[in-house]
Amino acid sequence: MKTVLTERARCQGEGLKYFKRTWMLYLMLLLPTAFFLAFRYVPMTNIIIAFKDYNIFRGVWSSPWAQSSPTGGETNVFKWFIQAFTNKDFYIVLRNTIMLNVLDLVLGFPMPIIIAILLNEVPSKMYKKFTQTVIYLPHFLSWIIISGIAVQLFAPSSGIVNIALGKIGIPPIDFLMEKKLWVGTYVGLGIWKEMGWGTIIYLAAITGINPEIYEAAEVDGAGRWGKIWHVTLPGIRATIVILLIMNLGRILGIEFDRPYTLANTTVMDVADVISTFVYRVGIRSNQFSYSAAIGLFQSVVCVFFLIAANTIARKSGERGVW
Repeated sequence: MKTVLTERARCQGEGLKYFKRTWMLYLMLLLPTAFFLAFRYVPMTNIIIAFKDYNIFRGVWSSPWAQSSPTGGETNVFKWFIQAFTNKDFYIVLRNTIMLNVLDLVLGFPMPIIIAILLNEVPSKMYKKFTQTVIYLPHFLSWIIISGIAVQLFAPSSGIVNIALGKIGIPPIDFLMEKKLWVGTYVGLGIWKEMGWGTIIYLAAITGINPEIYEAAEVDGAGRWGKIWHVTLPGIRATIVILLIMNLGRILGIEFDRPYTLANTTVMDVADVISTFVYRVGIRSNQFSYSAAIGLFQSVVCVFFLIAANTIARKSGERGVW
């Protein structure tokens, strides 16, 4: 018993010494912690409106629980979820959201990896920095600006792309009005905008690889492709897995401005996604409880995909996100 008390006192003494040495770090942590609590976690309590007949004048907590009918009746807290799942338009936007996000993931996710590896093999530092800057700049443009650029580029009669195609005898192509071409344009613009950001992350990961490993591979007879396959890719595998997990966690979390600014009435069958549906049917029609229910469903599915992807990664021997 005396030994246990002595060990406990020793641990407490070490903990006190550690806190005296690092208390300023914990003090600096108070402000961001307070920010996240006040502006991230406390507002989450308002998700309760997904289970209520929310009245903007009565507030979140004073609004009654969802009733089975507008005039009252039996309480049914899942009323808005049932309304969403029985709406055929909801399944159309769900399909579109999954389709566009999967295409973004399959076609867009490998692109920064490929560019980062290619840039790493370029001997000229000046060319490498110039290229990296050029491909990174679109990340800072809003989708309002990019949609305007897309209209100027792909307009059937006055667009630069169709003018160039006309010079070689190809008739005008309506990239933004035909459904299949619109999907390709949507995905292509997304890749162009964000591939520079991902490239920087992978280049930083490649920089962290020990140069001696490349030298050892060269001594063993590995060429340029062999060093990429056996050294570079395994060296950035952990970064690839973490970013892949985070992308899978956003499989239903589609942004609003990108599809909203690029869409038009002729392509709504493939362009209408959860975020635009919530805005049009929920918020613009003052059905806040309905939009909150759809948003909650979307978040739960994203969390499920995130946990599943992280679990698979850890069982495969990778570190995962947590």
